[in-house]
Amino acid sequence: MKHSLRVTLLLILFFLLSQIIGLGIISKYITIEEVEKIDLITNETYVVNETIALDLPHNIERPQFNTSSEFITYLVIAILLATILFLFLIKIKTFFLWKLWFFFAVFLCLTIAFNSFIPKVIATFLGFLLALWKVIKPNILVHNLTELFIYGGLAAILVPIDIVNEYTILILLLLISIYDAYSVWKSKHMIKMARFQAKSKVFAGLLVPYKKETTKKVSQKGKVKFKGIKTAILGGGDVAFPLLFAGAVMKSQILTNSFAIAFSKTLIIPLFTSIALLLLFIKGREDRFYPALPFLTAGCIIGYIVLLLVNVLV
Repeated sequence: MKHSLRVTLLLILFFLLSQIIGLGIISKYITIEEVEKIDLITNETYVVNETIALDLPHNIERPQFNTSSEFITYLVIAILLATILFLFLIKIKTFFLWKLWFFFAVFLCLTIAFNSFIPKVIATFLGFLLALWKVIKPNILVHNLTELFIYGGLAAILVPIDIVNEYTILILLLLISIYDAYSVWKSKHMIKMARFQAKSKVFAGLLVPYKKETTKKVSQKGKVKFKGIKTAILGGGDVAFPLLFAGAVMKSQILTNSFAIAFSKTLIIPLFTSIALLLLFIKGREDRFYPALPFLTAGCIIGYIVLLLVNVLV
């Protein structure tokens, strides 16, 4: 087993909560409108439902794309460039630039997330305060509490974009899963990045510490230390990408279902991704690092197939 039972269950719980909260945040940035269209063959007018992206706070602009391939290419390049920049920061051994980068990213995502249910001014202040707290005086409670909202804020930028659907995100998931496996098992630069973040005391992802009195009994391999305590981690990408897929599925479901039904059906996907993650932790060895995204992607696919079956039967 990769982690102790307590640590495993806490990681699964935090992951599942982040998915549920994230879906709630995404739903606040999408609305449905009836749009008139003309049949080019019969020249008759008909009405269809379309999802409309609601504005982000502070006039933040979403990137615009003409095709799904543009969206996928954009994100893949962005991830590769971010990786190169991060590895450069590791090379020059500077924590300051990483913390600055992390602060602005967290501030942006938290502001968007909080603005989905509280006024913009309060959301901005709270986002700034918590982002500053995470960087200047990090602790496990504040860290994980904010992580539950950050990925919903990120997904609220991307999911409402017109050309984004579940198939677009699925292709992206498959590509990023290959990259994740390569970066952990082959190049191992993902492990370097995780350890650098842990040393900086600023980590993008979920953290669950082992009990202090038992840390000496835990193998050094396959784990990182956060503030001197051995800690189980789940990277931010492992939380964000399954949420993007679930959000895109929910976006499609609300075209033909009420929000409550669409939301309930979409929860099938976080359920199956959580099961996939649990199986990885159960089967994994504690002295090894594993790429989680290939397993989470499998969970997304199985969950989506189950959802399609539910749509047929219900």
